[in-house]
Amino acid sequence: MKKIKRLFTIRTKFEAFLAIYALGLGAATRGVHYLEQYPGFGGKLLFLACCSAVMIVGGLMIDGVELKRTYGE
Repeated sequence: MKKIKRLFTIRTKFEAFLAIYALGLGAATRGVHYLEQYPGFGGKLLFLACCSAVMIVGGLMIDGVELKRTYGE
């Protein structure tokens, strides 16, 4: 189980940035779908919600990597 767990653990900032990039691509794609489904202000608001969620999670991921490095596991 430890070997499998290691595959899904983000240990460096570079890995965090790769994960954030992938989340950002997915959120932007989902936002485009929202713009097509809900034209106007509602679609733009949902698009903004998707992108801002990635920004919040990205910051937490980077902070988590720093905390893990500082305090250990």
